[in-house]
Amino acid sequence: MDARLNYLANPIAGKILKPFMSVGKAIKESPLPAVTQELVALRVSQINACAVCVDMHTKEAVAAGETSVRLNLVAAWREATVFTEAERAALHLAEQGTRIADAAGGVSDEVWANAAKHYDEDQLAALVVLISFMNTANRLNVITQQPATGDYKAGQLH
Repeated sequence: MDARLNYLANPIAGKILKPFMSVGKAIKESPLPAVTQELVALRVSQINACAVCVDMHTKEAVAAGETSVRLNLVAAWREATVFTEAERAALHLAEQGTRIADAAGGVSDEVWANAAKHYDEDQLAALVVLISFMNTANRLNVITQQPATGDYKAGQLH
């Protein structure tokens, strides 16, 4: 499968995406734990069927110290006992924040309060921006059918 648009070759896309990618860098440097960031990015990408981002964030998670057992269970996190309560709260927030159209009312007060029990305000800010950022990145890739070639290397975009 060939991509419909080459973001790197298109000058307008490059001009627009350069500041967008700086948001990703700022999120990486936030106080939100790196493993949590990758679990959330992976789950959002799974929901949105963004193969490029699933490949990328699986590899970034491994580089951040994540195990294959936990990565394999991200899609079924509700039934898996391998995630901390804080990670479960972040994954729940990520799901409701991604499925806004399906969740008639967006993110519930209960899900927000649970996340707020585990993360301070700076971490919550990073988490909310990460969820939004990943949804945008997923859409950019899905709309233009960016293929997952499997050759992404951890750290490649940093």
